[in-house]
Amino acid sequence: MRCVIARFPFDLIKSEVEHSMDGVPPEPVTGTSVLMGPLVYPVKQVGEIITRQDRRDFTEFEVARALTRLGFVCRPAPAPVRPAVAGWAKSWSEPA
Repeated sequence: MRCVIARFPFDLIKSEVEHSMDGVPPEPVTGTSVLMGPLVYPVKQVGEIITRQDRRDFTEFEVARALTRLGFVCRPAPAPVRPAVAGWAKSWSEPA
């Protein structure tokens, strides 16, 4: 499949992308991720390997769109977790 990532055209095949990622340990996921077999990779990591470009040259959206078109399952970035602190508002509003 032909796709454009960071203004450069690439001809990608699902099996070749999977082969490129064989033996590559996944980095911690902090943004959009892609499921490849039992492993979950950040799309920026996959994009860097399949395009041989620096991660700053392309967006997560570009790579996720290409991988989705190839048939991979991409997941959006996890929502940030806010710690719940009980009674913080009360302690600040009471006079000392």
